Amino acid sequence: MAEPTKSIEIEFWAMFDEAKYNQLGDLLNSVAQDLGEDDKNVYFFILPAKLLKVSNNISKQTAKITLKLEKIGKGNAFEELEIPISPDEVDKSVHLFKELGFDYIVESFQKRHNYLYEGVELALKYSKDWGYHLELEIVVDDESKKDAAIAMIKRVAEKLKVTLMTNEELLEFTKKFEKQNKL
Repeated sequence: MAEPTKSIEIEFWAMFDEAKYNQLGDLLNSVAQDLGEDDKNVYFFILPAKLLKVSNNISKQTAKITLKLEKIGKGNAFEELEIPISPDEVDKSVHLFKELGFDYIVESFQKRHNYLYEGVELALKYSKDWGYHLELEIVVDDESKKDAAIAMIKRVAEKLKVTLMTNEELLEFTKKFEKQNKL
């Protein structure tokens, strides 16, 4: 039996208005490698100290179950376990987690476009819950590579003239989100 994929995602976020979103899209189209549309329906099960999600990648016709072993706002390095599933299994997976008692669920459509710029994966996104934002990410397989990845992401953010959210801002945002959704 295959083991789930285990990795450490180094992630940062920047939030902005629609004008900055459009300007950033134009810039990335001219300077970054275009990795294409990546629209997703994501079902979040928000746990006290972890995040479980089922993602249906509409653009790529793939799906997966992901468990982040930390919650957003608790740092920028998230150990993650992923299990690929068929898109036909998304509804069954969501139902399974509901039946197991994971009743804190939020469904979110994410309009996404992915890029690769100077070694950093970028997802230019819009969702009802987050608004316009950019996710900057590097996946590493070893904790010793974390600091170099963080430095690389910060350099790219500076070049793109986006302000990365602090952990305090992320924690405040997630608490507000959970309160609004009565989680």
